[in-house]
Amino acid sequence: MNSNSAPLCQAPDPEIRSPQIVFPAGSVDCHAHVCGPALEFPYSNERIYTPPDATLTQYESLLKMLGIDRGVLVQPSVYGTDNRAMLAALASNPQKFRGVAVIDPKISDAELETMHLAGVRGIRCNVVDVADKSAGLPIAQLTALAKRIQPFGWHLELLAHVNEYPNLANLFADFPVDLVFGHFGYSHVKHGVNDKGFQGLLELLKNHRAWVKMTGPYRIGDGDLPYDDMRVFNDAVIQANSQRLIWGSDWPHVMVKKQMPHDADLCDLFGSWVRDAGLRKAILCDNPCMLYDYPAFTGA
Repeated sequence: MNSNSAPLCQAPDPEIRSPQIVFPAGSVDCHAHVCGPALEFPYSNERIYTPPDATLTQYESLLKMLGIDRGVLVQPSVYGTDNRAMLAALASNPQKFRGVAVIDPKISDAELETMHLAGVRGIRCNVVDVADKSAGLPIAQLTALAKRIQPFGWHLELLAHVNEYPNLANLFADFPVDLVFGHFGYSHVKHGVNDKGFQGLLELLKNHRAWVKMTGPYRIGDGDLPYDDMRVFNDAVIQANSQRLIWGSDWPHVMVKKQMPHDADLCDLFGSWVRDAGLRKAILCDNPCMLYDYPAFTGA
């Protein structure tokens, strides 16, 4: 593994335990990361954390334990634009897995085409971990990337704290591709649902200009399970537009510095917050199949 002083993350809870909720057939975990094996897929020297190996084999065991049939693998920042680990996972089961890549703006159209054939359906841009935020969102660069991926029908996933952008809805009103925001918009609970940036996200949702990943409640609240302080964010996005919501485990929960949640408990938390069976199916099956271009589910 590359030498680096980036701190080692705690590992996910290894207990083998299934949730009480039974997810509908064809459910999709829309946000997970494959990390390692580090000896085969070394991490970037520029990383800001070091994950424990969280391999495809481990992830497939997790899906089986949780009763989830398919998964979307999102390129983690520890690999930069080296998507080999994620692409190798996609190749292992093209019907089961889709991917969200991180790309160099200089990537060729041929390379994008190869990624599309491999199962990539979006790109991820991280504006949380950039050093200088004084210039605001890099709209020009994001728009240029969006135009590159538009012919493939891909989306742009943005890791951003929406509370930092009170004009969010105006910035993205005419964006060339669909936008996906992780972790309920990644606005800490202290800012509340009336924050202008979060309200802008809700406006984008209502206008079918954005999707929201119902992921990482532990990332925006201060407490441990059952994360009661951020329930209002869950309810707000459902009320705004349930047709643009997707759910994900966020496994292996990198950089969690508080109590590590068990994935079965996260599934049951979703079940307790989304009790209507039809709404659950939409969020877990119908919506992700549309966004990630999945074929009809015919069984595991």
